[in-house]
Amino acid sequence: MPAQAVDQDKSARLTPPKATVPSRVRWEYALPILGLHLLALLAFFPWFFSWTGVIVMILGVHVFGQAINLCYHRILTHRSLKVPKWLEHGFVVMALCCMEDTPAKWVAMHRIHHKHSDHEDDPHSPLVAFLWGHLGWLVVKNRDTHSLASYRKFAPDILKDPFYMKLEKSYAWVWIYILHAVLFFAVGFGLGLAIDGSVAAGWQFGASLLVWGVFVRTIAVWHITWSVNSLTHLFGYQNYKTSDHSRNNWFVAILTVGEGWHNNHHHDPASASNQHKWWELDVTYYQIRMLEWVGLATDVTRPRHQRHASRAALASERNDSSKTTD
Repeated sequence: MPAQAVDQDKSARLTPPKATVPSRVRWEYALPILGLHLLALLAFFPWFFSWTGVIVMILGVHVFGQAINLCYHRILTHRSLKVPKWLEHGFVVMALCCMEDTPAKWVAMHRIHHKHSDHEDDPHSPLVAFLWGHLGWLVVKNRDTHSLASYRKFAPDILKDPFYMKLEKSYAWVWIYILHAVLFFAVGFGLGLAIDGSVAAGWQFGASLLVWGVFVRTIAVWHITWSVNSLTHLFGYQNYKTSDHSRNNWFVAILTVGEGWHNNHHHDPASASNQHKWWELDVTYYQIRMLEWVGLATDVTRPRHQRHASRAALASERNDSSKTTD
């Protein structure tokens, strides 16, 4: 972490990272982002509407979005807990259905962010501009971060896993997204056909689940994730004075079921919990505790103040035991 703290004034401004090449658009990102936003606009046409589609979208934002929050962020990036490999890989497949990049790229970028948070080499600080931190950084070439050398440097543990390396070397992650979209349509088509008995109803219901359950849901998850990069480095309050501009933002915390307590997270990134005050609810951490309770999560890192208290209590017990022995 840089030793020199950034100006905590909200008027503080940065320039984009020096390695940024504004003239080089990353079309492999820009086109899918634009395309899915356009496809999501189909939701405004009545033919694509169904309340089932809306409900599936809302549930999907949480279910698939948690694969980003819980797996990409807390399991893979910060190693705040361990889960069985089959479960970890399952979470990753769900995360790929959000089209938020492969694990190595996502993890490397986030670790770079923590190393240079709100300093010039931060890949997505909103102190450059709000839209830069929210979205712009994704579609502009950065020679330092968008490279295999960067992924090997900041995510070597991810690349050691053959499954994740295969995702980097192939377009399997693209096919996973496409196949899950086809599955949503197929299920909707089958239900519409079974309920109404007509092919037309099958097409309409399948299209509704595709547009709302996949396209709209994907866009919603994107903007919710991006809001952590943008909003929580501009608006909110601080429990801790960190070397960056991180803030706790209750609105983002609700949308992300806990990720919005971002100042807490930057103060203690290793912790599996972002809840440092009783009312700063971190639903993601509650889900982690449930996984721990059923034996599917181990080595769960508690918040720093709890770790310190546990070590102090252990030291006190050892001291008392030593005195008793003497």
